[in-house]
Amino acid sequence: MNAAPLIEARTLNLSIAQQQVCLDLNFSLQPGERLAILGRNGAGKSTLLSVLAGLRAADTGEVLLGGQTYAELGPREAARRRGWLEQRHSDAFASTVLETVLTGRHPHLGRWEWESERDAEIARAALRAVGLAELEKREVQTLSGGERQRLAVATLLTQAAPLYLLDEPLAHLDLNHQIAVLELFAAAARDCGAGVIMVLHEPALAWRYCDRALLIHGDGRHELGPVREMLTAEHLSALYQHPLQAVEIDGLIGFIPR
Repeated sequence: MNAAPLIEARTLNLSIAQQQVCLDLNFSLQPGERLAILGRNGAGKSTLLSVLAGLRAADTGEVLLGGQTYAELGPREAARRRGWLEQRHSDAFASTVLETVLTGRHPHLGRWEWESERDAEIARAALRAVGLAELEKREVQTLSGGERQRLAVATLLTQAAPLYLLDEPLAHLDLNHQIAVLELFAAAARDCGAGVIMVLHEPALAWRYCDRALLIHGDGRHELGPVREMLTAEHLSALYQHPLQAVEIDGLIGFIPR
């Protein structure tokens, strides 16, 4: 018998105020798969991702993690199964970089259990992966926007869930770190069988780093399929309501405004 998908959306209907985000959305994600969500500003990409993360209820339909609903799993077990990277990060209390990244281990600890040396090793490995190992004693409030974003990625890696839901993971990052972060999650999918769903704004990066793309038009319509079918000049021009041209160099595709 085949294992249940990491995540499955069944007949999701979702709206924001009077705006329909999606109608009858159905999809599933298997281990090792990467899905990009693309659309114009305000189309509802982040709202949809929050529904997939169990943080917001859909109008109708359901989301399953490994065949179970969020209500059946409960918050702690859900946090062991999916990691969530939000757009904005608030630090209400003073803490160091290491203390912050260690919060990713909380779903794996008992109610009164402290982080172990093994937890600290996992956290430090995640900091090394994002290039922040030398900053573990720094106060979080002293970090730049890009450094804080990389710390959020490290915290997610420390959580070590089999499914990552990423809302604009490249925000505040320069090109070097954008590619480094995408390579990290590509390796997690390839080497560890992690599933990845991410909201992206650059179609060329989605084409390069994802298997499938979900295009959200902002009026209830959506399109879902392999990136090489979805991410074409024709589809993207309709999605962004501006003519685009595809350019291929050394087997990679880029899209430029016309």
